[in-house]
Amino acid sequence: MATQELKRDLENRHVQLIAIGGTIGTGLFLGSGKAIQLAGPSIIFAYLIVGIAVFFVMRALGELLLSKAGYQSFTDIAEDYLGPRAAFVTGWTYWFCWIMTAMADIIAVGVYVQYWFDIPQWVPAVICLVILLGLNLLTVKNFGELEFWFALIKVVTILALIAIGAILLVIGFKTDAGTVTLSNIWTHGGVFPNGISGFLLSFQMVVFAFVGVELVGVSAAETASPEKSIPSAINKIPLRILFFYVGAIIALLSINAWTELNPAESPFVKTFSLVGIPIAAGIINFVVLTSAASACNSGMFSTSRILYNLSRNEQAPSHFAKLNKNHVPSNALLISTLVLSVGALLSKLIPETAFGIVTTISAICFIWVWGVILICHLRYKKTKPELQARSKFKAPLTPFINYVVLALFAAILIIMLFAEETRPALLLTPLWFILLFVLYSVNRRKRGKTNIQGFEPMKG
Repeated sequence: MATQELKRDLENRHVQLIAIGGTIGTGLFLGSGKAIQLAGPSIIFAYLIVGIAVFFVMRALGELLLSKAGYQSFTDIAEDYLGPRAAFVTGWTYWFCWIMTAMADIIAVGVYVQYWFDIPQWVPAVICLVILLGLNLLTVKNFGELEFWFALIKVVTILALIAIGAILLVIGFKTDAGTVTLSNIWTHGGVFPNGISGFLLSFQMVVFAFVGVELVGVSAAETASPEKSIPSAINKIPLRILFFYVGAIIALLSINAWTELNPAESPFVKTFSLVGIPIAAGIINFVVLTSAASACNSGMFSTSRILYNLSRNEQAPSHFAKLNKNHVPSNALLISTLVLSVGALLSKLIPETAFGIVTTISAICFIWVWGVILICHLRYKKTKPELQARSKFKAPLTPFINYVVLALFAAILIIMLFAEETRPALLLTPLWFILLFVLYSVNRRKRGKTNIQGFEPMKG
């Protein structure tokens, strides 16, 4: 039977906005409040450090993706350079962490809609899932269009905050919290008010804020001109980090002292309220709602494509590789949506702890995926000189920077052991990897006698 291929129907503007949407989400709009509480103004440096690290991960991924036309995602890369076991574990881990993240976001949709309508939160959650599923089943271009407009709303909101903050700084605007000034950043306990420990403990939420940036890699298989759109999207990541994270946090802390921000609420809501916008809460609630829907949309897209690729590599049931008439992996999309709906119910049953557990597990799993990309890039540098000679998009400062970023990720995992909120999830997550290694071994033994391509260890 001929292998069905995904349709390359994403345009450059879709990829650009998918990359932006992947770097702006719940981690910034809601998670930044918790991160600011832990680190104070030093959170700016945490975003810069993780953002720079993620940029080098993306440059490595970009070079790898463009080195071979047949790559569908980084799971294919893992198979080439680390063998089928690594591809199996990485693929299923990526599916798992996006499922976990999307679970929290779909429940959040129900909570946000309750701001306007007095209805049970599961109703809008289910409606949102059904709508997103229907649109994703039609064409991949629908996913691109949804993310284009979702991301545009986020970008406009953050740019508005930065622009308003700049204007208020220039005129010395006075709010109920005091005068808008850059000195608000460091005059309330200094830049490191909670010491180095508070700064370090904020890294888990900062990492979660960046999860999804690698979606540009997952979408590579369905891009019309990957050799143009992928480098363009990746090279603009530093500018996005500077504007959307650092710029937004500086604006927040200039308008409102960090000590006045409630970690349980979005700092954006309070800031817009302080500057005299009467409908601020409604505006930000709408933005956070679209952000949650966007994250869920991205989760549905990425998990279905991961299952599709795992199935093509005979590391998942074969029916996940089936495409509908619109070249969409419909079976993979349906099963991912079904799991999402079950997870939404579980998140509702333990609302007090679900978000913290989900974000920590997601951060750990994404660190695994990013680490695999860097290690594959190191193998590529050592074993594929002929491909490097033809490369027009070479990652800078390698291999040195690969080791530096890997060391940073290892340090972040160690830091999680020292926080009560992150320690349980960190200690439980290895069970997932143990399960995957066991499943891979069982699967390989069953297929060992048939010598199926894709399960043979990499040679050379």
